[in-house]
Amino acid sequence: MTKLKVSNARKEFAETINKVAYGKERIVIEKFGKDIVAVVPIADLRLIEEMEDHLDLEAVRKALADPKNKKPIAWDKIRKDFGV
Repeated sequence: MTKLKVSNARKEFAETINKVAYGKERIVIEKFGKDIVAVVPIADLRLIEEMEDHLDLEAVRKALADPKNKKPIAWDKIRKDFGV
């Protein structure tokens, strides 16, 4: 995996994006010696999102199967808890 300092990533932005988009490289950008962000191909991002969705669905199924979760929750409470 390629690592770039922020300053180099800024200078080589177009080249960095092309390496990721067309070369399927993953590039980690660091600042002050610490990894702060990764630039990954869109296919990698889609896979991560799909995996997160799968984990969320598993958690929902588990919660629904739990007998302790049979009590209804008021819509106002949900809106308040989630800031909706």
